[in-house]
Amino acid sequence: MKRKIILLFILLTTVASVQAETTKDGMAFFDKFTNYSNSYNEALLGMYSPDVKIIREIVKPSGETEQVIIPSQRFFKELKLGQKTARIKKYKNRYKNIIVKEIPNGLQVSAERQPSNETYWLKMYQVLQNTNDGLKITEEMMQTKVQAFLKHKNKGG
Repeated sequence: MKRKIILLFILLTTVASVQAETTKDGMAFFDKFTNYSNSYNEALLGMYSPDVKIIREIVKPSGETEQVIIPSQRFFKELKLGQKTARIKKYKNRYKNIIVKEIPNGLQVSAERQPSNETYWLKMYQVLQNTNDGLKITEEMMQTKVQAFLKHKNKGG
């Protein structure tokens, strides 16, 4: 009986250790994402899966929200252009309440995001999956107050 309890303890501590490493890896990944994003590093593009699902949840002036799916190829094109504009404007995001948790298909990082020169905070999350090239973002949702995203609603994203 004592032996079974010891084995169970070892098994539980091993599982807890693996989970801690996994969530620790997720936090390290998100720290790298934040650094690349706020330093306009082109390596940011490599953090995304080629077929990433990009969701922009537009917060309307009324407070209602509406989701728009951005096709991955358009996202990558706009991200490259956006980095140049962001560098000129010194645009950065701040994050708080960052939580990394295991989900059935990988990890989920959720946080609140504050755009440059704003006082409000917006919700965001990323789904990370392990690939041969390490962790990749396979889904990303970010809230925005930029209403221009709504014009893409009925144009395939």
